Amino acid sequence: MRSLPTAASPQATRVVVLGTGGVSIFARQFARLLGAVVIVTSSSDEKLTRAKQLGADVGINHKTTPAWPNAVVQLSGGRGADDVIDTVGGLRVAIAAIRVGGSVAFVGLLAGMSAEVDLVTLMGKSARVRAVDVGSRAMFGAMNRAIQCHRMRPAVDRVITFSEAADALRHPSEAKHVGKVCLGMDGPS
Repeated sequence: MRSLPTAASPQATRVVVLGTGGVSIFARQFARLLGAVVIVTSSSDEKLTRAKQLGADVGINHKTTPAWPNAVVQLSGGRGADDVIDTVGGLRVAIAAIRVGGSVAFVGLLAGMSAEVDLVTLMGKSARVRAVDVGSRAMFGAMNRAIQCHRMRPAVDRVITFSEAADALRHPSEAKHVGKVCLGMDGPS
């Protein structure tokens, strides 16, 4: 397996983003804004291609590479990721992918309401796991200033009108999207 892109400094932060949904792709945008090398995981090579078009450095298909945390470690020269953005709730594999002293930002429950954690691996890596739900008003303001300053735009997979609201609810559950699924107005606005 090849190593991470050589354009990045050997000291560049390596961030793994689980999935290609709206939160994951937004996290990818912020990681790139901060100069990180971004690895995206997905069950679809098509979605990984799209994620790379949106700026991901590396894509790993977790269906064809079930030991994807080992691939992350190998890609990073044996070190592991500095950070994993876990939108799935797969804490065991997220922790396996990080370096010693790395962190997991736990932001999603797609895999269910509970997760198995290997406490020996967690302790051995001196890892931090932080649940992220909603930040403070000050954090929200800082985020919006960064978005404005850097002219960030959300990656929109699809805009669905109100008359197609049922499709708007079904489309994300089919897990075929890359980025946000948005509701728009019917007719001229």
